[in-house]
Amino acid sequence: QLRHDGWIHHLARHSVACFLTRGDLWQHWEEGVRVFDLLLLDDDWALNNANWQWLSCSNFFYQYFRCYSPVAFGKKTDKEGAYIRKWIPALANFPAKYIYEPWKAPLAVQRQSGCVVGEHYPARIVDHEVVSKENMQKMKLAYGAANASQESEELAEDDEEATPLTKKARKS
Repeated sequence: QLRHDGWIHHLARHSVACFLTRGDLWQHWEEGVRVFDLLLLDDDWALNNANWQWLSCSNFFYQYFRCYSPVAFGKKTDKEGAYIRKWIPALANFPAKYIYEPWKAPLAVQRQSGCVVGEHYPARIVDHEVVSKENMQKMKLAYGAANASQESEELAEDDEEATPLTKKARKS
């Protein structure tokens, strides 16, 4: 849809950004910015950069544990997979049960649908359930390190402003 129309819904933009960065692929947010800058008709440099920083939890947003699932999000908002069927023709004949997880369809169902995963449609590149948890742990460690560094800087600033009497009181 992005390549065809130059536009995608803001929730699809969120899902793409989360998948590319902290949610699954662990790519730098600037990679997504480049693609959106190139393809979006409604591109705004400042908004695009800020949104990618926000959605990657690189800036403005610290709730890294809130992560879009590319499977659950679609199942919740489009149970029959109409969006997938329209924009990914290879999956158009899949039963709704497998439209968001075609790799789980038995080989017979894939053949009947005219699309064998890994042959007519790419095999999945990550297991969201696994990598999203690994990435959340990376984010937790990064935020922990950043917070520790900030606290250390604040203590150093306090020490610079402290009087000799205050410093002596802290030591005791």
